[in-house]
Amino acid sequence: MLDASLCVFTVWLAFYLRLGEFIPLTGTSQWFPGMAVIASLLFGIPVFIKSGLYRAIFRYNGLPALMAMSKAMFIYGLLFAAVFTGIGIKGVPRTIGLIQPVLLLLFVGASRMFARFWLGGLYLDILKKTKLPQVLIYGAGAAGRQLALAMANSSDMRVIGFLDDDARLHGSLLNELPIYNPLELAELTGSLSITDVLLALPAATRERRNDILKQLAEFKLAVRNLPDLGDIATGRISMSDLRDLDVDDLLGREPVSPDQVLLHKNIAGRTVLVTGAGGSIGSELCRQIYKLQPRVLLLVDTSEFALYQIHQELENIHQRESGESKANDQQVVVQIIPLLASVCDENRINAIMASWKPDTVYHAAAYKHVPLVEHNPAEGVFNNVWGTMVCALSAARHGVNNFVLISTDKAVRPTNVMGASKRLAEMVLQALTTAPADSLPGVVKSHSTCFSMVRFGNVLGSSGSVVPLFRQQIKNGGPVTLTHKDITRFFMTIPEAAQLVIQAGAMGQGGDVFVLDMGAPVRIFDLATRMIELSGLSVRNEFKPDGDIEIAITGLRPGEKLFEELLIGNNPVVTSHPRIMKAQEDFVPMSELQNDLNQIQLAIRSNDVKELQKLLKHLVAGYVPHGELVDWVHVAQQNATPNCS
Repeated sequence: MLDASLCVFTVWLAFYLRLGEFIPLTGTSQWFPGMAVIASLLFGIPVFIKSGLYRAIFRYNGLPALMAMSKAMFIYGLLFAAVFTGIGIKGVPRTIGLIQPVLLLLFVGASRMFARFWLGGLYLDILKKTKLPQVLIYGAGAAGRQLALAMANSSDMRVIGFLDDDARLHGSLLNELPIYNPLELAELTGSLSITDVLLALPAATRERRNDILKQLAEFKLAVRNLPDLGDIATGRISMSDLRDLDVDDLLGREPVSPDQVLLHKNIAGRTVLVTGAGGSIGSELCRQIYKLQPRVLLLVDTSEFALYQIHQELENIHQRESGESKANDQQVVVQIIPLLASVCDENRINAIMASWKPDTVYHAAAYKHVPLVEHNPAEGVFNNVWGTMVCALSAARHGVNNFVLISTDKAVRPTNVMGASKRLAEMVLQALTTAPADSLPGVVKSHSTCFSMVRFGNVLGSSGSVVPLFRQQIKNGGPVTLTHKDITRFFMTIPEAAQLVIQAGAMGQGGDVFVLDMGAPVRIFDLATRMIELSGLSVRNEFKPDGDIEIAITGLRPGEKLFEELLIGNNPVVTSHPRIMKAQEDFVPMSELQNDLNQIQLAIRSNDVKELQKLLKHLVAGYVPHGELVDWVHVAQQNATPNCS
């Protein structure tokens, strides 16, 4: 019915366009439009039916339906023009045979487009896009352009323009999107209802990125970042690549390029073992080590799931690189072996060391969560100290060249059991370095294992880190919980920490305590404030009671310090690497330490936490525990009442 009406209407319109006046369809003494109407109906509807025009569902079908319509209109146009232009009919101008098919094509096509727009829900998509968060991309370069293309069909947010510092680009269009001056952001946030800014500046220095963040801080905008330039170059940009800004974007210092000689020294072509391979630092060590092409990479962890995750990740990388290498007539020969084991299981560790005889061991396995270890001190000391002792002695027995302990800044003048246990683990390695071989159980010859330790602070994004905790609390609407308003911590990115650990380990001469330069400490309250503001929200406090997120102070947890330190003494020695120092720490010889270790072991077996705490205070310089004992088992035993039944 619609197409029949259009046939009649376009004949009448064609006569008007040809003659410049409206002619009644019933005709006059000179013109007979009715004949053209009849011919249009007789030609049009049967041709449309035969061509399958009414079998195409236009709300879903795009190009095939358009092709069916074009085919039908072509046949119709030939027939109509042949009669009225080629043969000619009295009372109908010959040009009507050309004008009317063109008009009918336009109107029939428009009717199908409207059906697709209305019935197919395209108008709903347009309405939805107007309700999406309106975002600007900071950076009108290759990265910004590619990000805008990737987000063109996004159902999460709508890109409405670019910001760029280059004055030559202001007012121009990129992919039909305007490029604005960042200084106009105050006006844009109001007139365009901007909610988010996406940073597409992968090559910008951290200092430049900080300047931009300060510029954006005064506006209530959520800020997100883009991955590195390598992902952009390979075309792997999608919405999932956007990430919330972490504190590493706020550290204010540039990472130092690693020394490739140090990186490869103890790894390339060798057998390397990583304990705690599924943990935050351990897994990143495995990733970095794999890139350096060891012959065998042994992954040791007591957590089945964590071990499975890192093994699968490395296997996927290995398979992908093997396929690329095969295409380039190269060969990838890294063998990756996952091994379930507790570092405290002497038999299992000895079996692993004897089977593969690793050249280098990175000992990252440890209990590191301060409150948990404080509530379970016996297990914390057993795992952190005895696990280190078991692995170190096994390394000496089986000829490991280099053994590197991953330590922590909490080992310096500790106020908690975790820090004290890590300092004691350092002391064990220092004592083993100078101990005669015949004094070590199972070591029958003078061992040549080089023991060294690498001490650093918090790493970003690790399990238990404040950054993912704060992000989740902000996502949940707050409050953001903080133990003390003045608490500070050192921070470093996980990849940078892992690279520095590898390089520091390669510098070891025996008994070295390396300290990583963590930069300036970060005030956690300021970090929480910045994370809230960069999420497009405001802090609720006494000065701004209508703010979005409150920062709640909960009080220091058991064993928690306000400030962390990296050095026990004040006499660090510089090394060839600008970010690695060497501490000169006192230690106790193994001949004296062994008796105290035996006493600690007895206290652990009987869960005598009072004696354990006393021994730790005696051995670890500066260890001053906070408050009463909070070991769960000890507290439960103290509160238990005799069973009188």
